[in-house]
Amino acid sequence: MKMSILDFCIDKNSTIKDALKKIDKNKKGFLVVIDKKSKVLGITTEGDIRRDLIKNLNINKEITFNEEFIKIFDNESFNLLFEYFKSEKINYIPVVSDKMELVNIISKKQFHVMLLKDMEYNLKHLPRVNENELDFEVFPRPWGFYKSTLLAQHVQSKIITVFPKGELSLQKHKRREEHWIIIKGEGTFILEDSTLKVEQGRYVYIPKGCKHKIINSSTKENLIFAEVQLGDYFGEDDIIRYEDKYGRT
Repeated sequence: MKMSILDFCIDKNSTIKDALKKIDKNKKGFLVVIDKKSKVLGITTEGDIRRDLIKNLNINKEITFNEEFIKIFDNESFNLLFEYFKSEKINYIPVVSDKMELVNIISKKQFHVMLLKDMEYNLKHLPRVNENELDFEVFPRPWGFYKSTLLAQHVQSKIITVFPKGELSLQKHKRREEHWIIIKGEGTFILEDSTLKVEQGRYVYIPKGCKHKIINSSTKENLIFAEVQLGDYFGEDDIIRYEDKYGRT
């Protein structure tokens, strides 16, 4: 069944029974509370309703809602939304106008699919995405994010996205080699004392124990590459950093 934004909204004077019916329909576990003029007032969740019922077993009681909630204005930056979704507790964020009118609702999964497909960022007009395409979690990093696509006994593969002017640390690994293929964008690749300009279609090989890094040289476009790791261990503690723009050495 096709859902509309109204399936995620409820009037502030509605009852707990009304809220339960809507949550049962949208299957997302939350509702945006609005007034008669569609101004966003707060959020109510299944947990809020459960606590209300424990206190007062009356499903005809008016809903309570949280007036202190995470929201994003439709003209705010990509970076702010990215920071919000780093929290494990946040899965949905209302998008509001400067008059606090509900414009959209964006989910973490929807945002991650948009990231992976490098879609245009426009909170007023969110593209339709299939959230089932997100088979693996997206891991945010200071320079961008990566998605792990395969993890087996001796191999791990990732899709890595580096934001404009972002860069990975100068690092090496003792227990794995890496193979990179540039999918989109251009940048500067460093391997030991060698520097190489890379662009779409370029392949680079990183042997075990070799210092390496990559820099997105663009001020506008993401740099995206596929990484295949071969070895006997893929833990984060096998990353030995020598230089890092973000202070992680």
